Amino acid sequence: MATMILVRHGRTTANASGTLAGRLPGVRLDERGLEQAQKAGERISPVPLALAVTSPMERCQQTLSVILDGRSELPAVVVEDGVAECDYGEWQGEKITTLARRKLWKTVQAQPSAVTFPGGESMPAMQARAVEAVRRHDAAVTAAHGDAAVWLCVSHGDLIKSILADALGMHLDLFQRLHVDPASISVVRYGDGRPTVLATNTNAGDLSWLAPQKGRKGSKKRNDAILGGGAGPTDAVSD
Repeated sequence: MATMILVRHGRTTANASGTLAGRLPGVRLDERGLEQAQKAGERISPVPLALAVTSPMERCQQTLSVILDGRSELPAVVVEDGVAECDYGEWQGEKITTLARRKLWKTVQAQPSAVTFPGGESMPAMQARAVEAVRRHDAAVTAAHGDAAVWLCVSHGDLIKSILADALGMHLDLFQRLHVDPASISVVRYGDGRPTVLATNTNAGDLSWLAPQKGRKGSKKRNDAILGGGAGPTDAVSD
């Protein structure tokens, strides 16, 4: 199967002020967020992209625009409702410090699978739609471009955490153990037998090892776990 690069949007004015933005319109990257998105773009730039998928939220589309800026070959771009921000309902627009005093906050921390946000969606529903969306796009990219293809998805912190939890085989109630920084990069490969998580919440480092090797574009990636750990990412990409 193809390889998916997951990027959280860069820092926003709402993040900086401690506000839960949710699906509120007009939430854009601040100066720091633009710098973070540019750095993510530099890290991803050596990797040819078969597709770019983004949440419809403005901050994600802005992040994607910065990431793709300057590329000689641009991938097709799809705006995907399945990876939109969680519908926090009445909570959106509230200060995190205010929300942390509410009874439901403790359930969000300890038992997310039991949470439905007032006037919004449940966290299991959020995870289900996100996982369905990325697995659907991954299968389509693989069918169209082969197992060595790489594609990009720009989404939100809780969405990416829920996708990673699914790939790791973690119950949703454990997903708060994961952390996803603004503009951080995580990498997942969905195999025939199981997903493989290649990276989580990275903020630096060369990603050129994800690029298909010349002459091996359509090669089949081995999904077996290598006893002893193997020889590193070059083997994982070219095998």
